[in-house]
Amino acid sequence: MTDPWVALEPGADPAERVRTIRRAHERFTTAGSVARPVRSVVADSWRRSARARVCPADTGASVELAAGDLGAYRAEHPLARVMPLFRELMGGFAKDGEHLLAVCDAYGRLLWVEGHPSARARAGRMNFVPGARWAESAMGTNAPGTAVAVDRPVQVFATEHFVREVQAWTCAAAPVHDPRTGRLLGAVDVTGGDGLAHPHSLGFVQAVARAAESHLALLAPETEDTDSLELTALGRDEALVLVGGRKRRLSRRHSEIMVLLARHPEGLSGDELLCALYEDESVTPVTLRAELTRLRHVLGPEVLRSRPYRLAVPVTSDVDVMERRLGCGAVTAAFSVYAGPLLPGAQAPAVVRLRRRLADQMRAALITRGDPDLLADWVHAPWGEDDMEVWRALAAVRPTAPVLARLRSLDRELGHGIPGRAGHA
Repeated sequence: MTDPWVALEPGADPAERVRTIRRAHERFTTAGSVARPVRSVVADSWRRSARARVCPADTGASVELAAGDLGAYRAEHPLARVMPLFRELMGGFAKDGEHLLAVCDAYGRLLWVEGHPSARARAGRMNFVPGARWAESAMGTNAPGTAVAVDRPVQVFATEHFVREVQAWTCAAAPVHDPRTGRLLGAVDVTGGDGLAHPHSLGFVQAVARAAESHLALLAPETEDTDSLELTALGRDEALVLVGGRKRRLSRRHSEIMVLLARHPEGLSGDELLCALYEDESVTPVTLRAELTRLRHVLGPEVLRSRPYRLAVPVTSDVDVMERRLGCGAVTAAFSVYAGPLLPGAQAPAVVRLRRRLADQMRAALITRGDPDLLADWVHAPWGEDDMEVWRALAAVRPTAPVLARLRSLDRELGHGIPGRAGHA
């Protein structure tokens, strides 16, 4: 019989690929003369995998987080705080049953893979290892990747996996969320052989995920104090601030002020803030004081101080996290924080300069690293779609027809004096 997977070239029509996979799966799951229907969660995942141009004949995942990146990223990741709990609840189960305990982030990248030595060795041959990208868009249908894609518990049995090499395994995974904000942090997974092909496996991993969320809630309870402040400003016109246990969305002007004050913990005078915020020299100190008074009502009088204007509590911002990771060479981890240009709609001169500097730092690091997946993520983002320099870097490491066609198109536009959109400006 002809192997149905062989004919599935990367450029094949996605709909036809799904139909071929479905027919192949139904043959594999035939019991006697009755074929079991494909579960909807699997069929939907196959369609997404086909649209993402995942090749069923792929032989392993790509490793995105190398040793240096991985260590720094794991140390800062919220799920590091519950790894002892995962090991306590699942470690013995994984080793005794020759299974694997795996934890991934919200992007489907494996952070920890532990368990029976022989299972780890076999999984290593398909790069089911820490640092590897097992997102559904990269490796097709698989429990950890699909669980973060659909944000619900998923169990994948053997030939339900999209990539042929993974079909010897069965896995179950459940997403884990930040108990305060509801943000998806990643997923916990158990992967092994036929011994996991039981509904109880899914219930078990789901219970572990809920226990992890409860433990995170105990470690960082929601309080009404104002001992710290979290600022999120990358990729947003209106920054988010978490203070006093409450998340607030700021106005554009308040967002600019917060970014500048976070960069200057020593404080800024009224004149310094005026120069940083306004190009129009006719803007008066009275206007600025009115803005700061309104911001103080939002944050609380104990958070925003004056003479000089400063934040009276420690501040953690996504900008600081990105720069810190870049500084230690953790490029992939830094890019995972970069949700887009800093306050892209901001016009304040100091914010515009900072936005350009951050984007240039990120671009330079990506080009130097030369990772085709990271470069592709940049040029397919709204801010990087006309970035000629990054397209050239991508073409050098992944000279596919679509990449080269886009590069030629940009060359023609620039050659005719049509300016590309400087997404990083």
